[in-house]
Amino acid sequence: MFEAVEGMVDEHAMLEQRLAEPETHADQRLAKQLNQRYAELSAVIATWREWQELSEDIEAARELAAEDPDFATEVESLVKRHAGAEERLRHLLVPRDPTEAKDAILEVKSGEGGEESALFAADLLRMYTRFAETKGWSTEVLDATESDLGGYKSVTVAVKAKGTPQPGEAPYGLLRFEAGVHRVQRVPVTESQGRVHTSAAGVLVLPEAEQVDVVVDDNDLRIDVFRSSGPGGQSVNTTDSAVRITHLPSGIVVSCQNEKSQLQNKEQAMRILRARLLAAAQDEANAEASQARRSQVRTVDRSERIRTYNYPENRISDHRTGYKSHNLDQVLDGDLGPIIASCVAMDLAARLQSLEQ
Repeated sequence: MFEAVEGMVDEHAMLEQRLAEPETHADQRLAKQLNQRYAELSAVIATWREWQELSEDIEAARELAAEDPDFATEVESLVKRHAGAEERLRHLLVPRDPTEAKDAILEVKSGEGGEESALFAADLLRMYTRFAETKGWSTEVLDATESDLGGYKSVTVAVKAKGTPQPGEAPYGLLRFEAGVHRVQRVPVTESQGRVHTSAAGVLVLPEAEQVDVVVDDNDLRIDVFRSSGPGGQSVNTTDSAVRITHLPSGIVVSCQNEKSQLQNKEQAMRILRARLLAAAQDEANAEASQARRSQVRTVDRSERIRTYNYPENRISDHRTGYKSHNLDQVLDGDLGPIIASCVAMDLAARLQSLEQ
C-alpha cells in the first residue's frame, strides 16, 4: 500500500512547481483544485517521511541496545511512534470521495412536533454555526422560513472554509455525517404541565457545487416569482422578489425569499439547485456502491433517527456509532468535534475493511 507514495512524491514536486507559476493563479478554480491536491499530498508525504525516519531510528536504537541495555526503553518508545505514524499513513492513503474537500450546503427542516420541532431546528442551526466558528469557517443563510415563535420551519445555510483545508477537514467532509433525523426530548416552551415531549428535525448536507461541476441549461428551468411572506403568512414584501426555480428534467424545486431583490434570490436558489443536482448525480453514479455511502434520511420520521438530544439528562447519543456523553449543553454550543470524530472513525474503519476484502 505504501509503495504508491513514491509516485506521489513526483506529483507533489510537479504541483509545487505549477503553483509557483503566476499563470496558474489566473484561473482561480484551477488554483483551488491544485492547492487541495497539494495539501493532500503534503500530509501523506510528511507522514511517510516520518515513518521512514522512525524505521531507521529503530534499527539504529536496536543496534545500540545490543551493546547497552539502557537503549531498550528508547527502542520501545520509537516502536510506538512508528506504529502511530504507520496508522496515520494508512488512513491518509484510503481513497476519498472528491466531494469531501468541498464546502457544504446544510438544510435543517422541522418535522414531527410542530412549533417545538421548529424551535429545535433553530437550536441545531445555532449548534452548526458555533461549530463552524470553532473551525474558522464562514456561514451564510441562503434561505429561511421562520415559525411563529422564532424557530425555523426550514433554513438553508452555506458553510465555507477559508483557504485550503487539510485532508478530511473541509466543511462537507465533516458535516456530511450530520445528515439524517435528529430527535429531541425536552419540555417544550408551550407545555404548561412540565411534561417531556419528543420531536424531531431533519438535516440534509450537500457538497456545494461549482458552476462547472453541474451544467444547467436555462431551457430546463421554470422560474416563478412571488411575494415573500413571514411568520403567519403576513406579507413582508410588497414586490415579487421571492423566486421559485423548478428543474424540469429532475423535478427538483428550490425557492428563496430571504434577499430583498429578485436577482439575489435567484442566485441563492441556483446555488442550492446546483448542489442538489450534484448530489443526485453522485447518488446515481454510486448506486452500485451504496453500502459505502451514508444514506441521508429524506423524511423527518422519529423512528429513523441518527441522534437523540435528551435535555433532562443533559445527554447526547449517536445511534450509528454508539457515542454517548452528558455534555449536551456544550454540544449545542458548538462542541461537535468528538461526536463527528466517532463518525469519521466508523467511516474510515468501513473503508479500510472494504479495501481488505
